[in-house]
Amino acid sequence: MEMLNTSTFHPDYFLLMGIPGLEESHLLLSIPFSIMYVMDLIGNSILILVIERSETLHQPMYLFLVMLATCDILLSSTTVPKTLCIFWFNSHTISFNGCLVQIFFIHFKFGTESAILVSMAFDRYYAICQPLTYTSTLTGTFIRRIIFFALLRSFCIITPVVFLLYRLPYEGSNVIEHTYCEHMSMARLATADTLVNVVYGLIIAASATGMDLILFVISYVVIIRAVLRLRSSEARLKTFDTCTSHVSVIILFYIPAFFSFIIHRIGHKYISPRFHILLANLYVIVPPMMNPIIYGVKMREIRQRVVAMFCKVFIGDRHER
Repeated sequence: MEMLNTSTFHPDYFLLMGIPGLEESHLLLSIPFSIMYVMDLIGNSILILVIERSETLHQPMYLFLVMLATCDILLSSTTVPKTLCIFWFNSHTISFNGCLVQIFFIHFKFGTESAILVSMAFDRYYAICQPLTYTSTLTGTFIRRIIFFALLRSFCIITPVVFLLYRLPYEGSNVIEHTYCEHMSMARLATADTLVNVVYGLIIAASATGMDLILFVISYVVIIRAVLRLRSSEARLKTFDTCTSHVSVIILFYIPAFFSFIIHRIGHKYISPRFHILLANLYVIVPPMMNPIIYGVKMREIRQRVVAMFCKVFIGDRHER
């Protein structure tokens, strides 16, 4: 019996059309996208460099920041370069396998970053509520285990998404109205029932990301209760200030991600594709750009070392001349 040719089910490539309705503005849109992407790369690279070079910052909280900054660079670099190629060169094609790879890494890095943010909440809980056991609990071995678990969890929950998409036939349109490949955008092109994809996406959101949010809320409820028990108002304000940067990053990370997730599965018939795709792009570029700014402004140790590094570079060069 002659084997079926799988190429009849999988197109050689997809066409990423960019932002529907704003095709004539793609070149103009590339300016803020480029600026934000460069700020993302520079800001997170500086954050990593400052922490790596300062032995006094080799503590759990700052090591988690290095992991977060690394994830931010990789997340935006998975999507933004292709988006800019669409805007600048009208390079709309992406191979079928390339689309699957992009989907895997987008969701893999999102899951890993979510786990890192929960780990940072755990770090704040121990630093504020269990300070006597902080050093003995958050050891280097323990942090490496957290990193391994975050990567393993993301790999295990995202890999099935790739196989669920690969099993579907794509014998109709190969046009994706987006700037990058996304799970449900690709699934909607399939000429078969995609209920399993929808259900599995909801399961991931509830079991993984939803659980991360619950753990985050529980940890900060306990932290707030502990802070309110402090007698000194100055101590309360100082402790709250150490948490505001983390809370700001959490809000910036989850809110646009959940809006994008809900619109893809429920509201795509009611929400303008233009608005949805702009939001989806902002979700992969704005948080990575803002995170180093937030931590640089709110954390005195990082701010001081960044200033010292720039002073050494620029003032040192002038003295040498």
